[in-house]
Amino acid sequence: MTTRKRDYYEILGVGKDASDEELKKAFRKLALEYHPDRNKKDGAAERFKEVNEAYQVLTDPGKRASYDRFGHAGVESNGARGFDGFDTFGGFGDLFDAFFSGSPTRSRGAAARGADLSYRLRVSFEESVFGAEKPVDIRRNETCSRCKGGRSEPGATPAVCTACAGSGQVRRSHQSIFGQFTQVATCGTCRGEGKIIAKQCTQCRGRGRETRTRKLVVSVPAGIETNNQIRLSGEGEPGANGGSAGDLYVSIMVSPHAIFRREGSDILLTQPINVALAALGGLLEVPTLEGEAEISVPPGTQTGDVITLKDEGVPHLRRPSEKGDQLVYIVVETPKSLTEEQRRLLEDLSTTFGSSAPGIGRNRSWFEKFKDSIGGLEE
Repeated sequence: MTTRKRDYYEILGVGKDASDEELKKAFRKLALEYHPDRNKKDGAAERFKEVNEAYQVLTDPGKRASYDRFGHAGVESNGARGFDGFDTFGGFGDLFDAFFSGSPTRSRGAAARGADLSYRLRVSFEESVFGAEKPVDIRRNETCSRCKGGRSEPGATPAVCTACAGSGQVRRSHQSIFGQFTQVATCGTCRGEGKIIAKQCTQCRGRGRETRTRKLVVSVPAGIETNNQIRLSGEGEPGANGGSAGDLYVSIMVSPHAIFRREGSDILLTQPINVALAALGGLLEVPTLEGEAEISVPPGTQTGDVITLKDEGVPHLRRPSEKGDQLVYIVVETPKSLTEEQRRLLEDLSTTFGSSAPGIGRNRSWFEKFKDSIGGLEE
């Protein structure tokens, strides 16, 4: 059987037009009454949880608007967090202290994950297509080799902090309109460590870490592109108090190629040809990333036509066995200067073009002569 949730405004004892100040005042009153550290009666904890959940929703403009329109369904779908969501404050007591001018405290000596690092790696166009092993030098903070992270000179023993008696926390009591409260805060003398370093390590100057250069080899996969990232787990900075190391994120920058361009998994090549080859057609050797390949140029080829070389492109990053194509974009070049023989042949040809001219077939012998005069099928 599902228990019907109470209305949030009813829980706090305010009207639907209550201001933020009225909501805060109502919460203070109820929190003081039902806080489990002060009220040991059965049901006090549940009541306090209910009060806190209502306060969270009604002091958030977006959640309050959703609640006013759709009721509990409107905020539950938006991920409204109840009392249990305040685990970062360490429980009921810390939450209460934080709200009433206190501050949340961190567990002394808690494990903390190391920081992530980033590195920008430039690779050649060919390396991005075929893959490569690239050596890199990474500067990062590592545990001091002299003090092993203890921060004290070898042989020296840290002293117990007298301000907090080694607990890393200090308790302060103060009087307010709600009575006397005790606030637990991080010790400002030892910064929560509970100890004082009397003689700092001379190598790391008491930091417990030192900057070193670490040599790594980055495996660049075939098909990678600019702005793709490679994550090297555990190659970031070491964690604190036994925490795991961070990661290294390598951002790839691909250098441009002199003649090739890339579009997804396809390689693009702009290939100029002369007018004779464009008109008559023929075979032509074109460069590829792995050498040369022969293409067949159809008769009557125009500028902008594309000839496809299957599987001469880039391997798919996640499917290396599959490759793109090489697309050869044709540009028909018009000669800018002619020999006397070439000019005479073109003038003879121009007289054959017209509405009744049969076209290239009739003038093939002429084109052969012109082709020979400009060096064959190669441009």
